[in-house]
Amino acid sequence: MTKKIAILGASGYTGAELARLIATHPDMEIVALSGDRKAGMSMGDVFPHLRHLRLPDLQKIEEIDFSQVDLAFCALPHATSQAVISELPRDLKIVDLSADFRLRDPAAYEKWYGKPHSAIEMQKEAVYGLTEFYREQIRSARLVAGTGCNAAAGQYAIRPLIEAGVVDFDEIVIDLKAGVSGAGRSLKENLLHAELSGGTHPYSAGGAHRHLGEFDQEFSLLAGRDVRVQFTPHLMPFNRGILATVYVRGEPAKIYDALAARYADETFLEVLPFGTLPSTRSIAGSNYVHVGVIGDRLPGRALVIVALDNLAKGSSGQAIQNANLMLGLEETAGLMLAPVFP
Repeated sequence: MTKKIAILGASGYTGAELARLIATHPDMEIVALSGDRKAGMSMGDVFPHLRHLRLPDLQKIEEIDFSQVDLAFCALPHATSQAVISELPRDLKIVDLSADFRLRDPAAYEKWYGKPHSAIEMQKEAVYGLTEFYREQIRSARLVAGTGCNAAAGQYAIRPLIEAGVVDFDEIVIDLKAGVSGAGRSLKENLLHAELSGGTHPYSAGGAHRHLGEFDQEFSLLAGRDVRVQFTPHLMPFNRGILATVYVRGEPAKIYDALAARYADETFLEVLPFGTLPSTRSIAGSNYVHVGVIGDRLPGRALVIVALDNLAKGSSGQAIQNANLMLGLEETAGLMLAPVFP
């Protein structure tokens, strides 16, 4: 039976990516799209690459009849979802792509996002949406909080190593390169072509990036003690993709074996042959993640490198993967598209 889907915030990049991917889904039908500032417009007018799809016009959230919806994807800006989701029907399944429900501790949310959490009771029922590590909890969840795209990339590199105890927890450095679509669709001076093209720069360096809240939460929970990684993201002049280079202290062979064993049965996680380095070109537009391991010239050190698409596996693709589980569908449905190359 086809599941009826609503996308709230469909006029942004992640909303458009959800529509693109669901168009090939055998068991989902989009019945409502919201985009308050573009209400009344067609998706084809907002996103010409979707013009060929038969999609409902954009409307305001309050105009949607949720009695006809099985699951809603909430692709609204950060700090917006709490109020909106609190007003949605209690029997509606929700996958939130914003940061509003990722951090379990309200104090941590206030620390990283600069304002108190306004839906603490709802936060208590949210399940963290890193599918491969929370699969069973997601199946029975009503509300799933999608991960940050940078946080997903770092966790795919590090979680199995903490689980296996094959790295020094106090010497983990994440150097990450992110495509510009990760900054969203809003107009920003520093994202103009003339400001960005031909160069790159770090941002939110020195422990200021909000995704550190997710790293702190998830790695410390796994380790049973505080784990604080170093993390520096860099904005790159390409449209989509993330490449995370993670520096760790540990034996390269054990690190490789831990990753290969953990992801052996995961459809979307591929550990490349030892010494093979991932590229964002090889996963663009797909839900796949490539993981590579190489030894360092210094004994007892290794590099773990992860490539994923920030709009797909880092956000909308992962959201659909979670929704499939929540709706009792095949987990990979609608997500087996091959990467786009070149």
